[in-house]
Amino acid sequence: MSILIWFIYAAVALAAIIFMGLREFHMLQLNGYKTPEHSWWMKKNHKRYIFPCILFLVQFVLLFTNPFIYMPEKRGFIPLANNVSIFITSFLTLFNIIIAVKNKPGKKFKKPFKYTARVKRMLTTFFILIAIIFVGAFFSADRIKNDGSIMYMDDKTRFVNNLPFVLVGCAVYLTPLLVPLSNLINKPIETAINNWYINDAKKKLVSMPDLHKVGITGSYGKTSMKFYLSELLSSEYETLKTPESFNTPMGVTITVRRDLRPTHEYFICEMGARRVHEIKELCDIAEPHDGIITSVGPQHLETFNSIENVINTKFELADCVKAKGGRIYLNNDNEYIRKKAVEYPDAILYGVSEESHYRGSDISVSDRGTEFTVTAPDGKSCRYTTKLLGEHNVQNLLGAIAYANGTGIALEKLVLPVKRIAAVPHRLQLLDKGGGVTYIDDAYNSNPSGCRAALNVLGLFDACRILVTPGMVELGAKQEELNFEFGQEAAKACDYIVLVGKNQTVPIYNGIKDAGYNMDNVYVADTLGEALAKVQAYQTSKKKIVLLENDLPDNY
Repeated sequence: MSILIWFIYAAVALAAIIFMGLREFHMLQLNGYKTPEHSWWMKKNHKRYIFPCILFLVQFVLLFTNPFIYMPEKRGFIPLANNVSIFITSFLTLFNIIIAVKNKPGKKFKKPFKYTARVKRMLTTFFILIAIIFVGAFFSADRIKNDGSIMYMDDKTRFVNNLPFVLVGCAVYLTPLLVPLSNLINKPIETAINNWYINDAKKKLVSMPDLHKVGITGSYGKTSMKFYLSELLSSEYETLKTPESFNTPMGVTITVRRDLRPTHEYFICEMGARRVHEIKELCDIAEPHDGIITSVGPQHLETFNSIENVINTKFELADCVKAKGGRIYLNNDNEYIRKKAVEYPDAILYGVSEESHYRGSDISVSDRGTEFTVTAPDGKSCRYTTKLLGEHNVQNLLGAIAYANGTGIALEKLVLPVKRIAAVPHRLQLLDKGGGVTYIDDAYNSNPSGCRAALNVLGLFDACRILVTPGMVELGAKQEELNFEFGQEAAKACDYIVLVGKNQTVPIYNGIKDAGYNMDNVYVADTLGEALAKVQAYQTSKKKIVLLENDLPDNY
């Protein structure tokens, strides 16, 4: 009987492992397959593992000890039959399946789980580990000498009888650790595969000596700069840019191998980093002739650890370009960049500051767009109009205009391309959904500077101004302080504020309250769907303008 029960329990356990494993693999994928980052994420989200640990401890007690149960008719405690213990542990495992199924990767996630070739390799390793545990449990199961129905066993007999059940239980509850372990085991294989693809991309770039490569990096603004510069260069040259947020080594490699053609004259390469030396790694692949650094700020401090590390990493692009005798363009309005720029005397500075080589002035901002004048190093000036909202967008446009003009395109020829530029998706993108509601979609990865700029844009509209936000993340030790300040600034700009996530938004809530805001106009929602429903429910005589500031990924 116990062998049959073990097989039933093993089947239930395997189902739990599959669903729990898929959930963990999804989180690992969202963490970029980086085991240290995933480990930090697990530590931060340790509460989700507390309940499974309690279940395992209960099962351990049931299977490896002689628990007693109170029986009223006996007026005392009697030992629990072993098969009853096994039945209870099976039920607890089944309950764990329900939890896992509820949280399995699916359509409800913003970024669904993708069964890439890498994931399939990791799944293979993962199930080999599971199979080893199950095989060990199976061979220990043939040592069971009784049906387990007796009321009491000595400790040795119980250990031998229930060892196969405990081994299978270990496989279930160690799943969150076996997933990153599979990633570590596969690391040499994945490194070899990635290196092959990277070297192939490098060969393709070397085979195109006339291709001019431009690297763009920054704590924020780099994706917008990439799109703006691509629009301007494309007016004169055949241009390729890395798509969307393809700013990692493999993202750049995929773009080169898949999209680069011999007819391309310019390749714009966005470069992202979460750790020191990751920009250098990208420079080693793309080998850019020129570079643009859009900003430096307290972004990804949880992995960079200090703002100095952020600055040095971003300027790895400048060091690469300097070594090759190329041109580096720097945002002179950013205080961190301005201080570092003295080490690069040949750098081309852009910004609204008077000492900038390409200077923006006479800026006029409204809810219909922005107008500004650009003065080049030779003294020539030109007036530009853009549909982009906000004075902060002038900085990125200045950088794009400066670089495009440096390639030989006259300032006057850039007037129409600048006018054609549309907002980058999820970056202050104006969306009129009808029904008296207009959304400003700024949902992509907020930062302190971006939040201030977004609130300024919201303030341009004569409407009922509503903020929907879960706040900012990845700001390290400064996260609570910066979110508190964000709350204070939001209180000055908004008629209503809807926060998404009760725990995540506590600092923002406190900042709003500290500013003396009417807290009746603040609502804390559990989900974005609930927040948007609340927005629709607000009754107002004015048209609603809703700022969607940041949208946290599924691993938050």
